[in-house]
Amino acid sequence: MKDSIDVNNLPAHIAVIMDGNGRWAKQQGFKDRIFGHRHAIAAVRETIEGCGELGVKYLTLYAFSTENWNRPPAEVKALMSLLVSSIHDELPGMMKNQIRLKAIGDLESLPKGSQKELASAMEQTADNKGLTMVLALSYSGKWDLTQATKKIAEKVASGEINASQVDANMINAHLSTAGMPDPDLMIRTGGDHRISNFMLWQLAYAELYIFEELFWPDFRKVNLHQAIVDFQMRERRFGKTSEQVKREG
Repeated sequence: MKDSIDVNNLPAHIAVIMDGNGRWAKQQGFKDRIFGHRHAIAAVRETIEGCGELGVKYLTLYAFSTENWNRPPAEVKALMSLLVSSIHDELPGMMKNQIRLKAIGDLESLPKGSQKELASAMEQTADNKGLTMVLALSYSGKWDLTQATKKIAEKVASGEINASQVDANMINAHLSTAGMPDPDLMIRTGGDHRISNFMLWQLAYAELYIFEELFWPDFRKVNLHQAIVDFQMRERRFGKTSEQVKREG
């Protein structure tokens, strides 16, 4: 499958909704959903390696949504602990493979220990030149648009800008993803056909690839390659006609 990929036509930014950890755990006979989250680390590692090997520039993983705070407290606590330990364990590999770590979301809502580990890893990897891996933590698309709108409104109120200056470029510049290209491809495991409040603005023209029966802990490089090959077979028109795209190509 990897041999079928055109490295000159890669998605610059891949976003992933890593769904199905709890269902995977239940399927495997575990009563505690956290077993699914722990086994998902291998899927994260393979996805990062796969993107890095191909030359994908940005990978965003939807790790914890604002809605996930409503899960049972024990699961939330375990997830935060797993986040800290995973970042600590994976840091040497990130440095070796020149991976730059970034995070988007309401990071101040995370436990202090998680914030500290995350900030330290981002600082240590800041100068790395390879894949930029973005963790979406305590993130939602509605949160992102709300915080961007507030920042712009404050600038209008202070007279720094006029309301007439507000356009799509200005909104882009105030989103948590400012400076990153919008995702070209969004991958979702677990079979659900929705974007679940993830990057509502940025995914406007992303190609979606849904794995119907594959849960995230079982995701591997071959699945990443499968999604990219499918992406490269699609015609991306961005509102234009097929004929226009072919002429411009």
